[in-house]
Amino acid sequence: MSESGIRIERQGRVAVVILAHGRMNTVTLDMTRALGAALTELEADEGVGALVLTGDGDHAFCAGSEIREFPRLCAEREIVRTKLHPENEVYGRVAHFPKPTVAAIEGIALGGGLELAAGCDMLVASAQSRLGLPEIRLGGFPGSGGTVRVTRRIGMGRAKEMMLLGDMISAETALAWGLINRVTPAGQAKSVALELATRLADAPAQAAFACKRALENAFDLPESEAIARSLDLSETLSQTKDFNEGVTAFIEKRPARFSDMLTTVDFRDR
Repeated sequence: MSESGIRIERQGRVAVVILAHGRMNTVTLDMTRALGAALTELEADEGVGALVLTGDGDHAFCAGSEIREFPRLCAEREIVRTKLHPENEVYGRVAHFPKPTVAAIEGIALGGGLELAAGCDMLVASAQSRLGLPEIRLGGFPGSGGTVRVTRRIGMGRAKEMMLLGDMISAETALAWGLINRVTPAGQAKSVALELATRLADAPAQAAFACKRALENAFDLPESEAIARSLDLSETLSQTKDFNEGVTAFIEKRPARFSDMLTTVDFRDR
């Protein structure tokens, strides 16, 4: 997949998906397709318990779209069908990936790159990183989910500041705003993200998925329906072997031995 801008490495039960296209890891049409294929592969792989998404090198996590693809797409009125629609589909799959996800940001994360990172459960950025949504300076706005996912993280006022001004913000500001979860020294974002992902991969897979779904429902549904869905998820989870193991281990004062499997009980329709 590296020819299309995606590489995959394994660190135990953590899969590291690396964006690799030029110095700035810009998003091409081929990269979007390759990322979709990688997600399909990793979702089905029972040996993968968590995912880290990062960029190749220290210059950029991802500087956004490959602008050189735009003139043809705009001239042929294909910008939405050929580019934005596939990106929204793939970035949405990152946001709803059934296993925990962590973005590791070194350098800049701009435009579609930040929109992609914002789909991860947790974001780690090194201290020299800069994040931004500068699409307004091209006469556009974030069209690959950023108006939803970034806004949910930082609130309407700060989202308007980022998107209407198009300025970059520092990692420290991003942390204070709630856009990211950790700031690391330069060069250490990937290692810290791997530490978090390893912990997440060791957590009971069914509980992690159910928790992710309940949190998504909190934003997507009215309060009463979101609570009803969380109770339904809790009822299903209480019947799993992992829940029984966790309770038994607590009572017996020993470490729990959870399964690595996500598929024993399927929460996807809840």
